Amino acid sequence: MIFKGIKTTLTAAVLFFCSAAFMGCSSKNSASAKTYKLNQNQLENLLKEKELSDQTRYAIVNKIAENMLQIKDHNSLILFLTEWVENNPEDMYNAYWLLMTAHAYMETNAEPIASYYFEKIIKNYSDLIVQGKSVHYICLQNLIRLSKNPTNKISYYNQLLTRFPKEVSITELYERLGIEYEKVGEWDKAIKSYQLFLEQDDAATIQIPGLPDAYQNTKRIIDFNNSPKDWTFESCDALVAAVKKAISTYNSSALDRYRSKVNFFAMSWRQEETDANAQESFSMRSFMNSNRIRYDAELDEMSSPTEGYLRTYGWSQYINTWYLYFRKVNFPADPDIHGRWEWAGIYFGEKL
Repeated sequence: MIFKGIKTTLTAAVLFFCSAAFMGCSSKNSASAKTYKLNQNQLENLLKEKELSDQTRYAIVNKIAENMLQIKDHNSLILFLTEWVENNPEDMYNAYWLLMTAHAYMETNAEPIASYYFEKIIKNYSDLIVQGKSVHYICLQNLIRLSKNPTNKISYYNQLLTRFPKEVSITELYERLGIEYEKVGEWDKAIKSYQLFLEQDDAATIQIPGLPDAYQNTKRIIDFNNSPKDWTFESCDALVAAVKKAISTYNSSALDRYRSKVNFFAMSWRQEETDANAQESFSMRSFMNSNRIRYDAELDEMSSPTEGYLRTYGWSQYINTWYLYFRKVNFPADPDIHGRWEWAGIYFGEKL
């Protein structure tokens, strides 16, 4: 059951009662410790009355808690609210009291305990709409921020998608879900999430904090997944040997076959792979006619176990030197392809 409009359900009389009768505790700067204690005692005594309505009881408990927050007495607040919830299991506002408890723990840098209470609220208490906001929604947002566990984050993201689709950016959540699925090795679900991300109308324009190139990176993953991947080689040595032979024999058709058919780039060292003009498609034939192409005997020294750079030259009077870039395929979604090698791009000019 979702209780809506808690703030507005309080009658004007109740609000006046709590604000006027206990005005002395409205500001910690104007209330002495003695006055504060007296007012809190009056509130606690009033709370013991048996004929209080749910709304009046809510207003009194909330006022006691607010007074504690005003003087930053988090320990007393936590004790008061947890005891109240334990002793009053029928209180329809218990989810809200525990939410205040969780935030009190966050204020004292006890984030693991705060996470425990956020989880407890979602699992054990019906949702509430407090001042226009869902308590469960607030809990999920905090859990996502606090959690370091991918499995937990997947659960939180999915709950947001299914329960609060109008309150969140579905596009962003699909992207973040894909990332978390990758972390736990759920590759099929990761690919599905990325595909759903790309299908959203705002996928190409959305700005996701911490993921500046989300659209381009995700598109590259999906395009690669949907491709035949028949240009890959078992090892770097095999790939380099095949490319060298094709250059030596001026076999441009072979070179075109060896190039990656997805996300292949041709750019200067200063550009990024995601630049609009970095992935133009062209045939090697137009650069091999009437040119004397050569290559270094060994890969460049900046090569590594996952990347290879072969310096070649003689391609053009304008840009004579090309570095052919090879890389190890990192695609665990397909075990048959993961770890093989591909010719992924070309860097024009001498390296910087």
